[in-house]
Amino acid sequence: MSRSQLVAEHLPLLRRYARALTGNQASGDAYVGAMLEALLQDPSLLDERHGARVGLFRLFTQIWNSVSINDRSEIPSASPSERRLSNITPLPRQAFLLLSLEGFSEEEVAFILDKEIAETRKLADTAGREMAAEIATDVLIIEDETFIAMDLESLVKNLGHNVIGVARTHTDAVALAKNRKPGLILADIQLADGSSGLDAVNELLKTFEVPVVFITAYPERFLTGERPEPAFLISKPFQPAMVSAVASQALFFQRNSKNRAPKVA
Repeated sequence: MSRSQLVAEHLPLLRRYARALTGNQASGDAYVGAMLEALLQDPSLLDERHGARVGLFRLFTQIWNSVSINDRSEIPSASPSERRLSNITPLPRQAFLLLSLEGFSEEEVAFILDKEIAETRKLADTAGREMAAEIATDVLIIEDETFIAMDLESLVKNLGHNVIGVARTHTDAVALAKNRKPGLILADIQLADGSSGLDAVNELLKTFEVPVVFITAYPERFLTGERPEPAFLISKPFQPAMVSAVASQALFFQRNSKNRAPKVA
């Protein structure tokens, strides 16, 4: 497989990680673009000792943590939340997401961040404590599969959240949210009765703002770069730690920015 094919293979999930880190599709893609430009100019920057995917994330991290790039004012689309991120322990957030969202091993995360394994563990723990301390909220779950819905309900309760209801259809979701506005939505995209969790979320976002984490067995369908995409996207089957990480990030950006526009066209 050629170098360009290797990069293309891993690019969608790298873009997902970049948006989860920044909370914004345009900003996340801008950082990925900067990484690709650097790689194009100097292919030797890609360190493949631990594989191409790890090498790409390592190079992206070097770009993200660089002084010139990490100035959010340089990116026209940066929100107030993004400009404040450099003051809110960025390394712990990176370790937390790399372990929980992207599923890298501790050894791989240590290599990506250029840290010792013990320090990587401390960084992830720090991020978890910082975010959990201020994000408790009411959660609406849109999921038609009973056992998955039960797992999600148990998970969010263990994180300190309150579940206001589980909706199995578009109609149920809208009805539940009208009775009590959630502070976070976990939504499957394709529901068993043929309705769409995506459509339900977009309908709700017309009346109030809420962070949304989408859950789907086919994430690649929503990571094409051809239209506005979910900033927070989890693949099925998922690990509990992944849901914890992404939900925490979604709430973090909601609490720190009044200018998010989470609607997905």
